[in-house]
Amino acid sequence: MFCAICKNGNTSKGFVTVTLQRNNTTVIIKGAPAEVCDNCGEYFLDEKTTQKVMEMAERAALNNAEIEILSYAA
Repeated sequence: MFCAICKNGNTSKGFVTVTLQRNNTTVIIKGAPAEVCDNCGEYFLDEKTTQKVMEMAERAALNNAEIEILSYAA
């Protein structure tokens, strides 16, 4: 896939660390599958992965976590 951000790189399958923040909650999710640009490093999550990451972050926010570090598990 051609990188939509830098327009110079191609993406390939890899794993990334996703960091999300809402109000006082910061969630770090390690090992999420993504398409990663070989030029700029930008990453793109597919719909299924995005949904899972958002659910994980929502649970942390609902539990009033200040910092939550999780491993992605399919």
